[in-house]
Amino acid sequence: MNVRYDQKRDVMYIDMANGEYDRSKKISDSIVVDVAKDGTILGIEILDTTENIKYFDPKNLSINLQFVQ
Repeated sequence: MNVRYDQKRDVMYIDMANGEYDRSKKISDSIVVDVAKDGTILGIEILDTTENIKYFDPKNLSINLQFVQ
């Protein structure tokens, strides 16, 4: 998984998988999911990131992954 942030456009993209892009699904006004032909989620795009993610600071970005059983 890879997270990219475009500060000029204020867009975050989370790469989820490799594959051939087929289509995008608009989940909300600020979230778009890119999907492959087989239904695999390739990535998630968050538009207007600083407005839509509370406390988002691209200069101090850390990700905490928790496993739930």
